[in-house]
Amino acid sequence: MKATGIIVEHNPFHNGHLYHIKESRKKTAADIIIAVMSGNFLQRGEPALVNKWTRTEMALKAGVDIVIELPYVFATAQASDFARGSIDLLEAIGCDDFCFGSEEGSIEPFARSYEVITTHQEDYQKLIKQYMKLGLSYPKALNEAYTEITSNSEINFVDLSKPNNILGYHYLEAAYQINARIKPVTIQRVVANYHDDVEHSQSIASATGIRKAIFDDGSIEALANFMPQTSLEHLLNWKDSIGVFGSWQQFWPLLRFTIIRSSVKELATYAEVTEGIEHLIYEAAKKCETFEEFMACVKSKRYTWTRIQRMLTHIYTGFTWEALNSHKNPKYIRVLGMTHNGQKYLNHKKKNLSLPLVSRVAAIKDSLLDLDIHASDLYHLGLQSNKIKQPTGFDYRNPPIII
Repeated sequence: MKATGIIVEHNPFHNGHLYHIKESRKKTAADIIIAVMSGNFLQRGEPALVNKWTRTEMALKAGVDIVIELPYVFATAQASDFARGSIDLLEAIGCDDFCFGSEEGSIEPFARSYEVITTHQEDYQKLIKQYMKLGLSYPKALNEAYTEITSNSEINFVDLSKPNNILGYHYLEAAYQINARIKPVTIQRVVANYHDDVEHSQSIASATGIRKAIFDDGSIEALANFMPQTSLEHLLNWKDSIGVFGSWQQFWPLLRFTIIRSSVKELATYAEVTEGIEHLIYEAAKKCETFEEFMACVKSKRYTWTRIQRMLTHIYTGFTWEALNSHKNPKYIRVLGMTHNGQKYLNHKKKNLSLPLVSRVAAIKDSLLDLDIHASDLYHLGLQSNKIKQPTGFDYRNPPIII
């Protein structure tokens, strides 16, 4: 059974994701599509709209065969670490290919870019440091350095100012660095760009645009054109049963309490909190009544919105620099859900997997898994409403979904 891996957040699952699955299957002649998916906190440093179990079910009903969880350590990390954790897991579960969407749409420019950066690594790192000294954020410094080392060449390199190209580059980089057997494939991202608002004349909208529409307008039914019916039903059921969606606006009272309760010295121990920004975070939390006001106080040219949100995620979950530095690679494959076809694949492969397969969290004791369980509990505590019951212990109570 030929397996192709995809790296996803599905926040929420929409028609663009459906296109990605169908094209990945078609382009690689895959029998099985395996999605490595972020848990309840995401790479842009924010709580997921709905929990990982709901997003798993959305994916399985739309064509994915197996969903495995990308551990919190990697799911909330900068792009290179996010990519490394994802590729490690897809390699470990036996995928033949991994397929990602990109603005580029062709794999060759990614390979050429990797070669030129590797060849000029010393100059590249020096340029990054120079641009950061000028006050640029790390992502902008990377792009400026990259532009400089490729500017005098007539070779077609990938445009690393585009968000999906950036992630795609890091996927390729991770695969090359671990000498992975898994082969990279890319498909052209269609219609909506990463941050585009919903355009009702189209059938594909970005997940960012869909979330914005949900929070701004409150009407899920109005988004029917942009997602499979099963995804729409899950969102409607979530709204009816839980009453609120995951966002920092929703979590702000608990996040604010966590920041103010901490000392400034303690804030500095949390992952990604650097260069004295803990003082600004503490003072802003004391005076800002809303999350929007807080971000307006903290945001700067040096720190991107995403970088600040990742700091806040780690403060909220209590994830420290020490914990970050203790976990460099995935140690297990945690299955969130599968179809019967996916179950057949795992039964066939499980004796030859390079990492242990986990279906019940109570069956093993692992510090990396403990972080996921802890983050999951805190996510559900953040979804405070009159409707929600038993907000903790989801990871122990929920076995893998089988469809």
